Amino acid sequence: MYRILITNDDGIESPALEALEVALSTIGRITVVAPDRERSASSHGITLNQPVAYKQLAPNRFAVQGTPADCVISALRIFAKPPSLVISGVNMGSNIGSDILYSGTVAAASEAALQGIPAVAVSAHSRADYVSAAAVAARIAEQVLEHGLPPDVILNVNYPLRWNGEFRLTRQGRRAPEPLTDYEALAMGYVSISPLQINRTAHNHFEHFTGWTDQLGAVFTSDGV
Repeated sequence: MYRILITNDDGIESPALEALEVALSTIGRITVVAPDRERSASSHGITLNQPVAYKQLAPNRFAVQGTPADCVISALRIFAKPPSLVISGVNMGSNIGSDILYSGTVAAASEAALQGIPAVAVSAHSRADYVSAAAVAARIAEQVLEHGLPPDVILNVNYPLRWNGEFRLTRQGRRAPEPLTDYEALAMGYVSISPLQINRTAHNHFEHFTGWTDQLGAVFTSDGV
């Protein structure tokens, strides 16, 4: 069976985490490694200056005194070998638009991608049925396990307040519901699936800066530096 790691930023006692564990149990062997308390909006912080302690609560459940990214790093020490897939969630609250920058849920998936493991971040509207959101996450997990993900790419999945039964591939939006964004998809009742990449280089604007290095060098030369 596939070996699947589940984590989150709402803490190991989150009922939405348990719902995800149940939903995924039919497709793989599950291990939960999650923060010992809520770590929302912790972004991609990791612990550097002290040991990251963890406590085993059950054969497949571990509570970590650290951030969601710490949980993924700790899990790789706990596992005999890396898992086939990491699912972070279900977060009780959407992670779309600029909120992605602050999200511990997304950060855990990103840390998994940095470690070379396919990963999905799953969030739901704060008043949504997180059991249904977990079932959707399991369907997406099956697709990822079958087809894989490109290197350094994660999926950011968001479940709406009232699902219309359909999925939409989206891009990260802003506060206004622009076309084809995660905001618009949720407003229309779709499950939003946004592929996010770890490499944050502004490739579309790279040309804009190509002449800067020569100009900066000329300035330093003329100043005698």
